[in-house]
Amino acid sequence: MNAKKLIIRSLSGIAYIAIIIGCIMWGIIPFSCMAALFGVIAIIEFERITHELRPATIPALIADMAGAVALAFAWMLYPLVIWLFILLCRMTIELYLRSDSPLADLSRSLMTQLYIALPLGLMTCIGEWWGLNIVLAIFLMIWLNDTGAFLVGSAFGRHRLFERISPKKSWEGFFGGLLFNLVAAALFCYPGAHIFDITGTGYSGDTLGIWIGLAIVVTVFATWGDLVESMIKRNLKIKDSGNIIPGHGGILDRIDSLLFVMPASLLYIFLMKTMF
Repeated sequence: MNAKKLIIRSLSGIAYIAIIIGCIMWGIIPFSCMAALFGVIAIIEFERITHELRPATIPALIADMAGAVALAFAWMLYPLVIWLFILLCRMTIELYLRSDSPLADLSRSLMTQLYIALPLGLMTCIGEWWGLNIVLAIFLMIWLNDTGAFLVGSAFGRHRLFERISPKKSWEGFFGGLLFNLVAAALFCYPGAHIFDITGTGYSGDTLGIWIGLAIVVTVFATWGDLVESMIKRNLKIKDSGNIIPGHGGILDRIDSLLFVMPASLLYIFLMKTMF
């Protein structure tokens, strides 16, 4: 990678991170709007790479994008009801599209809702139910996992993690990302870092264990999320889902880990709050 491309990649990456952190700090409504925007763009990318977009398919695409917007605000409950209505509309729309493969089209639409829109909606639910500070911590762990996996994998990677799907990923990189996240977990428990309290019970002896558990959840599911998107792109024989982020590809390329991490983190946090 030449210097110009590296600079462009770095600047666009910084802008992407700044937008996310800025929306988190701004509040749940701006953050939900960001999630809705990410969902809409990612769905456009997904439907563009999986089948030909043409005027006849626009109504279905609009319904799918509307579903992503509704789920981004599902923490208010009423948008969740709207989302259910949108699903009914989407299935009804298929009656009038005269498609040669209606089942495939409906399956594709359902995947956009389950694979893209729902995880982004669950992300905003975490922010509203348990605090945007927890969402920020999860994002930091996702980014640290990527950084650790890249640095350690580049330097010491020898044993392939999942060569059939992603030849460059290594077990050394995986454990490098995990190490970075374990360090982050310890820092989040440091006295004075109470904004990252998961259970809401203060900093008892079990807090470090809870954060270590979240670090493992984020590392494992971020890796699986990245591998699933790699599997999709390999099947479609494409390199990136889009080019909206210079040097990084599309939004779907950037949130692939997040799409697995957020549902898993919600389940983990719910379990921890139930137990403690």
